[in-house]
Amino acid sequence: MSENIKVVTTYDIVGVEILEHIGLVQGSTVRARNFGSDFFATIKNLIGGELVGYSKLLEISRNQAYARMIEDAKSKGADAILGFRFQTSTVAQGAAEILAYGTAVKIKKEIL
Repeated sequence: MSENIKVVTTYDIVGVEILEHIGLVQGSTVRARNFGSDFFATIKNLIGGELVGYSKLLEISRNQAYARMIEDAKSKGADAILGFRFQTSTVAQGAAEILAYGTAVKIKKEIL
């Protein structure tokens, strides 16, 4: 998915020289639950177990936010993203934002 943009959760890449710090890159998506999912989730919550519909919704949302962050990095000419993180916040009743963010950098490319 990252198409040659290295993404790491650390703030450096061992053995790689950082040539330039470009700055913040991010991608986000806001998703709302639907009534049917909420109804069945309420029942499942009473008896216990994974809320599969919500898990799938979050997985899709994280992937979309990540892809948008990569596109932001590409548009700024980045080779890598350092300090990658996800963040979630509630923006409205029944809706949540998934944010993917990090620091875009240019790195020295190794010749193999």
